[in-house]
Amino acid sequence: MSRLKELKTPVFWAEGHPGILDREDWSISVGGLCKNPKIFTWQEIISMHKTVVDARLTSVTRFSVSGKWGGIKVSDVLDAVEASDEVRYVRFWSVKNIYDTSIPIDVAKREKTILAYEFESEYLEEDYGGPVRGFCPYLWGYKSAKSVVKIELMDRYVSGFWELRGYPDDALITAGKVRDLNQGGRIRPIPGGEVITFLDE
Repeated sequence: MSRLKELKTPVFWAEGHPGILDREDWSISVGGLCKNPKIFTWQEIISMHKTVVDARLTSVTRFSVSGKWGGIKVSDVLDAVEASDEVRYVRFWSVKNIYDTSIPIDVAKREKTILAYEFESEYLEEDYGGPVRGFCPYLWGYKSAKSVVKIELMDRYVSGFWELRGYPDDALITAGKVRDLNQGGRIRPIPGGEVITFLDE
């Protein structure tokens, strides 16, 4: 059993669970405003420098789960394709090209924003967005697109799947209470922004 499952992390696919995906045949196309559009294969992704970030995925449905997420920095991907200075937003597409979401370029370039393929040294399973998912602890979890197959570099913002259904475009994590899954679902208050500490600590 994976660590995320042990922590009873909810499984949620707005567009429908994709079923079993072929990790070895996985690829992510990156294009748009760049000099060197590229398709990154699974083997290329895992051969790139791995970054491990100890951070929380926090859902707008008010759960938060912490651990060590392993993958490649989105900033490294941007460098590899020679992203244009005109890029303002990075748009992620999930498998089946139904789910999409965009984040500002400055957030995409931040240290903890990665394309994650591991949680606690285990490959991510499809339930939690494997083989490769976006991970951006600075914003609500709907900005961390699961099972990413395409990335578009854009000079304008386009509302994504949940944003078109009423979720905030900026996805800033707001103060309130969340269920800390690392503490058995304990209800804990957060101050807003990236969840690093709780107000009851």
